[in-house]
Amino acid sequence: MDEDTELSLTIAQIIQRLKGSHLHSQLERHAKECLHQPEIKLESLKEDVRSFLKTAGWERKLQNAVYRELHVQVPLSHPAAPPEHLKEPLAYMRTAQASWEKRVLKSLNSMSTELGVPLARKRPAEVQMELTHKWNEMGTDEPDLSRFRPVYAPKDFLEVLIGLRNPNHDSREDVSARSHWGLIQVPLNVQDIPQLRQTYSELNLSTGQLGIDDHAHIHPDLFESEYFQIGKKVIVEQDSAAAQQYSRQGCPTGLRADLWALILNSTNQPQDVMHYEQLKAGVIHHDLLVDNLIYKDVKLTASNDDYYFVFEDFLYQVLLCFSRDTAVLEHFKYNSATPPKSYIQGKTGNEECAVVYPPNGVIPFHGFSMYVAPLCFLYNEPSKLYSVFREMYIRHFFRLHSISSSPSGIVSLCLQFEQLLQTHLPQLFYHLRQIGAQPLRIAFKWMVRAFSGYLSTDQLLLLWDRILGYDSLEVIAVLAAAVFAFRAENLMEVTSLASAEAVLADLSTLKVMPLIQIFLFATAI
Repeated sequence: MDEDTELSLTIAQIIQRLKGSHLHSQLERHAKECLHQPEIKLESLKEDVRSFLKTAGWERKLQNAVYRELHVQVPLSHPAAPPEHLKEPLAYMRTAQASWEKRVLKSLNSMSTELGVPLARKRPAEVQMELTHKWNEMGTDEPDLSRFRPVYAPKDFLEVLIGLRNPNHDSREDVSARSHWGLIQVPLNVQDIPQLRQTYSELNLSTGQLGIDDHAHIHPDLFESEYFQIGKKVIVEQDSAAAQQYSRQGCPTGLRADLWALILNSTNQPQDVMHYEQLKAGVIHHDLLVDNLIYKDVKLTASNDDYYFVFEDFLYQVLLCFSRDTAVLEHFKYNSATPPKSYIQGKTGNEECAVVYPPNGVIPFHGFSMYVAPLCFLYNEPSKLYSVFREMYIRHFFRLHSISSSPSGIVSLCLQFEQLLQTHLPQLFYHLRQIGAQPLRIAFKWMVRAFSGYLSTDQLLLLWDRILGYDSLEVIAVLAAAVFAFRAENLMEVTSLASAEAVLADLSTLKVMPLIQIFLFATAI
């Protein structure tokens, strides 16, 4: 497919998606209203209407909407390619993902059968009333969750990734000193340091960075003050592309919430608030089995975290609403995963009675609530918090728990982490491998959660600034390798997996940006 055809198809796809949107109807309404303005002349109608809409700020809103669609659109492929290739081009990845989904759904169904708890049921009227009154203090409610267990934990998922093999690739072909050091044995193309230096050029040692140059002993006039003023201008301009570029050097604390919402084009319009209220009504009316998994996960993770325990109520509200949001199903067009389906009671096997379960197609796993927790520091309005989280999930976080060949997918991140470590710290890698402490077994839990719950919150938000700025999760693999490099001296002394884990147990004192910068730009190649 040549570039012109590809561009035409992309434009047609975006126009098609925007046609049914709320923005389209608003634009139409304002265009009709402006016809009554005296400055609109019949002989130059098209130009005058366009000029009026531009002056009223609609052009920028349309630009941001197009920019958002470019980030979440289905990737273009050859016209003759089957539809499943849009989700994932590699057949063995699709097979592995489908097999994993079956296993997860089986675990959920067997839990429902064992406990005698239906997948969904209507709440009695008195329970609905009680939940409505307690909506803002659900953390005080202590339901008996002892019988419920997480459907899976990251370590279960890691075992599946370790078992991945490409049937067309004979690993014996390239046997060398480095062939089989790591746990991930699939041939994917991942970037090494020279390529990463080009991709992440704004993080180089001579460019100002929030997370380094805003330190207390550096005078604010050298970088921080001017950078803050530029950030304010970006917000005034309301330009998503400019906000994304700005975020590459970090977002100032006071501007981060607005900048992230702008990058994600999460505007929190009245219709967004109404959508959130509808989801809330769905939570109040119906009880789902996955609600218990959400309660359990929050209790096991965020509620025990020194930074996040205060947000327990927010987490319940956002995650319960998220589980009912059918708008999330849109992202399965470009996600290698397929939404799980269950059957209406007594109709098992009848495809006409199969429904997506949970309604958003995402079964929460152990640690899922940690994708939301850091955002609670930025947004105190539930509907705004919800819309930003949903957008973060359908752009980035879904890739951390689905099997795919995407450069930002968890398989590529694991491989990239292992290759960076093996190439640039071979002695350390070999030593850890020899004592049965494969580095990925330690780093996987950090990466699958995008480091949430492991770094201090200010450092985590600086890391997520760069994820949004570069529209990629690769920086997570770079940071994981940088942590091992930083603790290399201690790790060379350890003699077991347990002692290696002890050395890396507490990351809360680490400074993210110096680690990434030194690893990328001060490592000898």
